[in-house]
Amino acid sequence: MQLKPINQQVVAVVGASSGIGRETALRFAARGAKVVVSARSKSGLDSLVDEIQRAGGEAVAIVADVADFQQVKAIADYTIEQYGRLDTWVHAAATGILAQFAQITPEEFKRVIDVNLMGQVYGAMVALPHLKREGRGALIHISSMEGVRSLPLQSPYSAAKHGVEGFIESLRVELAHEKMPISVTSIKPAVINTPFYNKVRTKLGVKPTGIPPYYEAGLVADAILYVAEHPTRDFIVGDVGRILDVLQRLSPELVDALLVAVGDLGQRTNEPKSEADPDNVFEPIEGYNKVEGDFGHLVVPSITDWLDKNPMLKWGAVTSTALGALALFNAYMSNSDDGL
Repeated sequence: MQLKPINQQVVAVVGASSGIGRETALRFAARGAKVVVSARSKSGLDSLVDEIQRAGGEAVAIVADVADFQQVKAIADYTIEQYGRLDTWVHAAATGILAQFAQITPEEFKRVIDVNLMGQVYGAMVALPHLKREGRGALIHISSMEGVRSLPLQSPYSAAKHGVEGFIESLRVELAHEKMPISVTSIKPAVINTPFYNKVRTKLGVKPTGIPPYYEAGLVADAILYVAEHPTRDFIVGDVGRILDVLQRLSPELVDALLVAVGDLGQRTNEPKSEADPDNVFEPIEGYNKVEGDFGHLVVPSITDWLDKNPMLKWGAVTSTALGALALFNAYMSNSDDGL
């Protein structure tokens, strides 16, 4: 399967007003792609298009809520209206609620599922006919390591990301059976320093945080641009994500124990925040039209992301990671046997 060079592509980036989506749109445009950006925040999209155009890139914007199928369809229709085709669809829109499951209402849980899962389903539904007509293309779904391993206090987000993984696995096989040269990729970031934790709803009494370390949004954007040219099944972003993937395969019980120890306190800052404070679960909020979040001091480099871009070297490193995780597992089991 061969995909077009980025400078020959028309790319739709959904969830582009801030964070990963914004950085991705900027990088596609800088590489010469024609970019259609979408999100709920008009101010965020306007500032993004202006930034792209001032840098010499080409972009147009359309406001849409991904929980509404007709609005998602309008993104695809607008892309065809503007540029006549679609080559790559990147779906990054997401929201969340950090709270104990017992504190989450049915309406809140459903809304996160509608945005984080059904939005991605709708995106694939509207993009696929255009990709099939072109005879090739890429669907790039921004999932999460929470699609591999759920976290406490994020039950609706984790449920949605597990749903994304199940959906695209099924879709990928169907397209392969049709012999349709469309790449379907799951990008699975670890914790990324974006405004996500500023914008989500919290019932913790404090501003939430991801469990450190954090990684830069640019690492995810690099992965997205790579898979837009190189068909790839899965791409984990961040060293910790790869370690978590191995540990979850070896022993979910070990990961349970680790999360019992750090999963609750590790997602709380010391900064008070009320449940009544503005959030983006049902409506967009202003003031976060940027890539980076508030946790730059916790950002670390990732040294293994290049492995997925160099498959010949990947498996040796995977074996080393697995052996290290196995040693940790054995130590845990030994301590358990000793009653610690």
